[in-house]
Amino acid sequence: MFGIDTWEFVILVALAAFLIGPERLPEYIAKLRGWIRQARDMAEGAKTQLKDEMGPEFEDVNWRQYDPRQYDPRKIVRQALFDEEDEPTEQLEGGMPDPVMDAPPVWEPMRYDPDRPTPFDLEAT
Repeated sequence: MFGIDTWEFVILVALAAFLIGPERLPEYIAKLRGWIRQARDMAEGAKTQLKDEMGPEFEDVNWRQYDPRQYDPRKIVRQALFDEEDEPTEQLEGGMPDPVMDAPPVWEPMRYDPDRPTPFDLEAT
């Protein structure tokens, strides 16, 4: 959370409690609780509004596929660099293969080589 580990967070909370003082601490805790409750109500309102606008299709959505915690960026980069997936060839209306889509590639994909220097384009912005 924001690059703060558990002990640093505990120290910050203790420091805040010391600076606020025991007289005003319950007031600030009540304000914090109100903000959290308000944020939770806003999130529920947005969810309800989305459910109303989408109708019955809302239940069919797989929300886990949109959870960013399930993706491993290292795996995505590794797949992009090393895996070559074959794209399906498209057919024209008469059943003839499309000469543009079926043409051999003009360039070969570059493989990752840690010893090769990074390419630099002088015309790039």
